[in-house]
Amino acid sequence: MRTRRGLCYPRADVCVDTIVVKQRDFAGDFMACRKRQRLSPKIAGKSDLFDALPDDIVISILCKLSSTARCPSDFVNVLITCKRLNSLALHSLVLSKASPKTFAIKAKNWSESAHKFLKTCADAGNVEACYTLGMIRFYCLQNRGSGASLMAKAAISSHAPALYSLAVIQFNGSGGSKNDKDLRAGVALCARAAFLGHIDALRELGHCLQDGYGVRQNIAEGRRFLVQANARELVAVLSSAAASNISTRSWLTWSPHSIPHPNHRLPTVPGCPLLSDFGCNVPAPEAHPASKFLAEWFEARGGIPGPGLRLCSHVGCGRPETRKHEFRRCSVCGAVNYCSRACQALDWKLRHKAECAPVERWLDEDGNAEQVNEAVDGNDDVITGS
Repeated sequence: MRTRRGLCYPRADVCVDTIVVKQRDFAGDFMACRKRQRLSPKIAGKSDLFDALPDDIVISILCKLSSTARCPSDFVNVLITCKRLNSLALHSLVLSKASPKTFAIKAKNWSESAHKFLKTCADAGNVEACYTLGMIRFYCLQNRGSGASLMAKAAISSHAPALYSLAVIQFNGSGGSKNDKDLRAGVALCARAAFLGHIDALRELGHCLQDGYGVRQNIAEGRRFLVQANARELVAVLSSAAASNISTRSWLTWSPHSIPHPNHRLPTVPGCPLLSDFGCNVPAPEAHPASKFLAEWFEARGGIPGPGLRLCSHVGCGRPETRKHEFRRCSVCGAVNYCSRACQALDWKLRHKAECAPVERWLDEDGNAEQVNEAVDGNDDVITGS
């Protein structure tokens, strides 16, 4: 294999010169001798076994690496190894196989090169790149049309998170006015994502059926979807714990308290809220890299996405409002707001249930008070406590 300077790594059948280097200790005496090899310039023009490998074999190996990458650096380290790996790693087939965690870019590290890399992966047909870049453009860069187009491209390929995000956009009329809400389209997108097993979509669809929101009310069917969401969440968390060799015996015993993280240096993990319905209390599932990026992006800007705008109060979401009063507020206290009923249900048992307190009057962003009953009766953007 060649280095970035074009030289080859040393081989056993190549003669090299040996230089003896003597080291001194703090007293100035010689401690030991170390031999350092110097490459012969004759090997600079010779090829090694790596150069003899066909491109299709190297691309196949790189596809496996990109599909199993656990962080962006796993893939970036390949790009900076040598020129040949750099060119082959940017092959469209390799980029199309990249895992979601390959695009887990920190908001503080966002740059034009990161934007270009995500765009290249999206052009190569990677649905995760399409979804992640679509969320960033729609909510962070405020490029609504391009962001929605990228999420739609991923949704066409049956990408469940993209289908659910488009459903949230339709429910809220994000990027437009209140009249742009399309509840039926939101329910249809939610149903498709729920069919693919998306847990938040199952919850949202269950609450829509229970409340008759955008679909004919069917309480029994709504409860069935909510139970299915809980069951899928339990399976997902337990399977991930088994893969990490983490003991789950304590999780199957109900506890109202937070669960200590297996690594005692890390803070305690809050219990997953809805799984307590099964008598369990397990760590909450990991948020999608796109949601983490949104949360970090707006946290760095003081948690305010714009004048008079608010973030979804569920810590694992990160979605901001695109216009004033877009998200629904808690009907009891009016202090929190959510982009969806799924986020409200999660945050209720995770945090807000212990904090929510009824008030007689709400204060809006301008400091004006309004009656709670009037707001509940005259505004459909109010969400009831669970």
